[in-house]
Amino acid sequence: MGLDRFSFQPSYNKADDNIADEFYFPCMRNSNQYDRISGYFGSTIYIIAWGALKEFISAEGRMRLICSPCISQEDEVALTEGYSARNSDVIAASLRNEVEAMFSDKALSAPYRLLAYLVSEGIIDVQIAIPGKYSDAEIKRLFHDKVGLFSDKAGNIVGFRGSMNETFKGLSSDGNIESIDVFLSWDDERDRTRVTQATSYFDRLWHNQVKGVIVYPFPEAVRNTLKQHASGADWHTLLDEIQVIENRSLQWKPCKKTGGNTPRPHQTAALDAWIANERRGIFEHATGSGKTFTAICAIRHALDMGDVVLILVPSRDLLRQWQSELQKTLSDIPIQYLFCGDGNTEWKRPGVLRSWTSPTSGQHKIILATMDTACQPSFIQNVKQGNYLFVVADEVHRLGSTKRRQILQLDTGARLGLSATPRRYGDPEGTRVLFDYFADIISPPFTLEDAINKEVLTRYFYYPQTLSLSANEQEEWNQITGEIQKLIARTSTNDEGGTLFANNPRLKQLCINRARIVKNAGGKIPLATHILTENFKAGQKWIVYCDNRVQLKAVLDNAMQAGLDAYEYYSDMAGDRETTLKYFELNGGVLVSIKCLDEGVDIPSTTHALILASSQNPREFIQRRGRILRKSKDKHFAKLYDAIALPVVAGEENDRSLSIIVAELSRAIQFGKSAENPACVTDLKNIAIEFQIDFQNLADGGIEDDDE
Repeated sequence: MGLDRFSFQPSYNKADDNIADEFYFPCMRNSNQYDRISGYFGSTIYIIAWGALKEFISAEGRMRLICSPCISQEDEVALTEGYSARNSDVIAASLRNEVEAMFSDKALSAPYRLLAYLVSEGIIDVQIAIPGKYSDAEIKRLFHDKVGLFSDKAGNIVGFRGSMNETFKGLSSDGNIESIDVFLSWDDERDRTRVTQATSYFDRLWHNQVKGVIVYPFPEAVRNTLKQHASGADWHTLLDEIQVIENRSLQWKPCKKTGGNTPRPHQTAALDAWIANERRGIFEHATGSGKTFTAICAIRHALDMGDVVLILVPSRDLLRQWQSELQKTLSDIPIQYLFCGDGNTEWKRPGVLRSWTSPTSGQHKIILATMDTACQPSFIQNVKQGNYLFVVADEVHRLGSTKRRQILQLDTGARLGLSATPRRYGDPEGTRVLFDYFADIISPPFTLEDAINKEVLTRYFYYPQTLSLSANEQEEWNQITGEIQKLIARTSTNDEGGTLFANNPRLKQLCINRARIVKNAGGKIPLATHILTENFKAGQKWIVYCDNRVQLKAVLDNAMQAGLDAYEYYSDMAGDRETTLKYFELNGGVLVSIKCLDEGVDIPSTTHALILASSQNPREFIQRRGRILRKSKDKHFAKLYDAIALPVVAGEENDRSLSIIVAELSRAIQFGKSAENPACVTDLKNIAIEFQIDFQNLADGGIEDDDE
């Protein structure tokens, strides 16, 4: 059956169409050639229509794939200068790294082995293209739009433009695809012209005949590596295994109607493991990796079982975000919501909370509460408890504080905690009570490196900037350090697991006060001004993280005086925060903010960040880097600048392992190692060695500050 037998639409939108069934599967099943311009090599698994692949291979179908390597900006400049053996080595090294990352992912073992088989057997032929800065507009558009061309034996061609490497199922309507445009060789003159142009461009690219683009053959060494991974593979069996993975994903789909998203493989694996653990556990997933969506999959499962759902969040911003996500995602079933906190007081009326938390009779009920509201005795005492009550805690580490852990006396059935960093720094007791209540972390965690390798988060460049304290700041640092040393000397030396801080509020407060000297170092203001004026370009979206309003105002004033489009954003600002965010999304500029962006506010299109506010609590940094790495259209890399203030540390200091400098240097080095420019932390490593800091083993050091 030829392609011309189908009545394809001019365009498909995931909100209205099943793109896989209506377009992509029919094309692949009835083609013998598929030409595709894609992204990175590892994302090739997202362009293979697994449900139609068996027919394509059986019909001796072949694919030609043009993709780009993941390389540093420095290497990209060199690569665009012309073909050379050195450039081939750079490409081979980049692809080897992608392959290693691919096969470290057990959840996608079958798809990656099948991909290895297809490449090693020549069913997929791959070439590597480096578009240069002098490439013409059409070529750049081809790479941006991810063009594809299906051809059948009769010469009919179906072309399309649209990104489709966002989900495991490729062009499935379950994914994050907005729409695709379709053009046919047998349709009107306009469509035929588009097909001819796209085909011509692809062929010229394939044969390295396009000015401004250099095309390299797929490295033979990498092909041999893939052949080793494919050794003994039976593609029929692998396809059957992939079908099982897809079916599991569909079973966890929270919205059953066409157009709803399906969970990614790491989310499905976590949900399955949570079920196997009797619906108890904590998801330790990197910021930006879809923790909220994963939890909503579990919530839909619980609602279908007749459970009442109680969701606990640490802030009013997250309360609103959860409300929006739930209503948008679970749109196919009627749900009643009760909001507690942020001015919502209905729950305080006699009998209301008890009624809402009582067993349901065919109703779907969700209670959304801030943690500070839910830890009140009047809330806890009025919750009807039982196995039918499902507790979800976002940013679950927040429940470990002395005040909030009162919530953990609730007797419930299923329990799920969410956090990129569930362990509480310097507070083993708080961590213990969390794990006792929710159960352990569901294995394996989904790390920052996992999220980047699987294209859940954006690759990034990291630029740490060091500065010294002023004389007055250093004098204050030394004074507090002396007090800390005296207090430590009078305290028992038995400090197992960091209990020294948890059991000594005075010591903890002194360390927090000392950390504020680093946070508010005066040198950070001129440094911020220099970074912004030297690097900001119109259209970019920068976030500057400040510690307080004084620092914020100074940075904002300097940026505005320099002629930058800068404005402020913090929790109780005078202006309209929502309008500010909308302006930022639309126009870009420099958003100078305080802590309130750390949890709950998403601006995925942010391209740059500058961190001025350091903390004794590494979680602050982890959350901020997660925010800047969120994926967004036209965002290929993110850039993060980090201001690190360094005091002079006296040789006789005996509390190095508790110093903010230890925690800050350690996590900066760890973060830099995963950047596209890992050499950026060489100077920091030297400083760590100079301070006698074992940065390899202290990356998780710090102090939990629930008041920050």
